[in-house]
Amino acid sequence: MNPFLLAALVLLIFMSAVFVLAMRLKNNSIVDIAYGLAFVLVGWITFAVYGDAHPRQLLILALVTLWGLRLAGHIFLRKQGEQGEDFRYRQWRQEWGKTIVWRSFLQIFMLQGAVVFVVALPILLIMQQPGPALGLLDVLGVLIWLIGFAFEAIGDWQLLRFKRNSARRGHIIQQGLWRYTRHPNYFGEATLWWGMLLIALTAPWGAIAILSPLLINFLLLKVSGIPMLEAKYRNHPEFEAYKQRTNGFFPWFPKPDRGEDHD
Repeated sequence: MNPFLLAALVLLIFMSAVFVLAMRLKNNSIVDIAYGLAFVLVGWITFAVYGDAHPRQLLILALVTLWGLRLAGHIFLRKQGEQGEDFRYRQWRQEWGKTIVWRSFLQIFMLQGAVVFVVALPILLIMQQPGPALGLLDVLGVLIWLIGFAFEAIGDWQLLRFKRNSARRGHIIQQGLWRYTRHPNYFGEATLWWGMLLIALTAPWGAIAILSPLLINFLLLKVSGIPMLEAKYRNHPEFEAYKQRTNGFFPWFPKPDRGEDHD
């Protein structure tokens, strides 16, 4: 068995266990908490079996652990203030009807496991063969990862604070990082995986890891990230005004105000 087969097996077992728990709770959105934890689990298990304490292995393991635990913890805390499933999973539950069990298993949990496997390619490639000593690409990768992590963590924290203020219920956050991009957390997640790619490039076959950030960018920009979230707020007057003056993904200064409410 190599790190890739081991990771596939770990993900199959872990996501199946999360599926069973979700069925008992009747809440498929717990898969969002499991997402970050799956990376941490894959990282530590493959390191325990194949790692030789190479600095690049320790580096990428530290980065994915910090990112995965923070993300899982944030989503767990966010869900404490929510009732039931996230709106996306609730919509699928209604659409799927009697097929909810097998479609949940395949289209949510197994598909999530497959996504984790591809996105984790930088980790798996480094665990298989870490390559030479740390160098300039690793430094650049860490710097880009830090920028992405900061955007994701700070954006999540600002949004959580905003939503916990009952006076702002029904309003759209437009302060902090959210003034410069409508999705600083998504921009941050995409960016940090580009940093992971740079760290992996020095490893043999490291170029394969480009599939990781490409998949993340595709999902966030075209599938389950920005499109689904913004569809929820379509025709919301405050959001439509915010959308006109604020970049959707890449941070930039907002367009000149036309007199809309900045609440």
